[in-house]
Amino acid sequence: MSNAPQQREFFLDSIRAWLMLLGIPFHISLIYSSHHWHVNSAMPSASLTLFNDFIHAFRMQVFFVISGYFSYMLFLRYPLKRWWTVRVERVGIPMLTAIPLLTLPQFLMLQYINDKAGLWHTLTGYQKYNTLVWELVSHLWFLLVLVILTTLGMVLFQKINDFIIRNEKNNNSPITLGKLSILFLGFGILYAAVRRMIFIIHAPLLSDGLFNFVVMQTLFYLPFFMLGALTFKRESLKILFTTPSRWSMVGATCAFAAYLLNQRYGSGDAWMYETESVITMLMGLWMVNVVFSLGYKMLNFKSARVTYFVNASLFIYLVHHPLTLFFGAFITPHITSNILGFFSGLVFVVGIALLLYELHLRIPLLRFLFSGKPKQKTVAPQSFAG
Repeated sequence: MSNAPQQREFFLDSIRAWLMLLGIPFHISLIYSSHHWHVNSAMPSASLTLFNDFIHAFRMQVFFVISGYFSYMLFLRYPLKRWWTVRVERVGIPMLTAIPLLTLPQFLMLQYINDKAGLWHTLTGYQKYNTLVWELVSHLWFLLVLVILTTLGMVLFQKINDFIIRNEKNNNSPITLGKLSILFLGFGILYAAVRRMIFIIHAPLLSDGLFNFVVMQTLFYLPFFMLGALTFKRESLKILFTTPSRWSMVGATCAFAAYLLNQRYGSGDAWMYETESVITMLMGLWMVNVVFSLGYKMLNFKSARVTYFVNASLFIYLVHHPLTLFFGAFITPHITSNILGFFSGLVFVVGIALLLYELHLRIPLLRFLFSGKPKQKTVAPQSFAG
């Protein structure tokens, strides 16, 4: 492995941060959408439902492409065991920290809000376990999936390396968005087939929180993670995604329309979720081009302000979820306008999250726990005798 520093991709750093921070308006709009959540406004908003659906249809697919890109970059820089340790620490430590400090209090708050605390003793042992998995992992699921993908990457990234080295001279066929679309259509159909097979054989397994996070989410996002790794390895792919494509824009628009139709007319027992997986697999691919090309044009520069939010994005995302639920439970009922409530929620959540971020920076232990990065040792200047 090489220790040579790689040129920083400022636009990818920025996109990754914005995708993370986009989770804030996503969850706040969920309060005001027609989707059932832990807390909802008295009347749903059609515009905020549309906004929520749009974010949900592509955000995490693009995020995992960027994660795969940077993971592979570090894979080439570090020895294998060191790479795995660094990557798992960066995502695993914040995840394990957030469970007792954030999602457990969040779970207890929701038990009180929804009057479920008194019913806890009526649940079976498995129901208690499954509820705790869903509620404690909560919005941290992507960190768990990243740990699993990183572990799989120990084998898969090496296979990518070996394959490209073996075929470097003979690999002259260009990669096009059309070919990738066919490939990802196949991935979507394969995922849908696996899900339907599980539904037929043992449907309750799909409601198991741990199985959902460890198996189903990992299977869905694995192609995007590997695509990110290939994008780092093959310059032609990076050029493909950073060059605006009219067909990607058209395809993403059509896919989103299909997504909305499936949401409106689909049924869970009648292939709704399988259809959604095919649609979002393709939309995710096409939105990689849309987001990367826009980001490359507008965000490919170094800025102290951007760097601040890049560094703060994970912490802000981790703490925003309980803040959002608190806002939805205790403040939303007092705001009659959904639009006003949405923007008030943004100010409330982002404002407090930034204050907490600044506070945690001043506490070394919290800074480590929420970043997984040990404090860098400063080397004392050496003095030389004359």
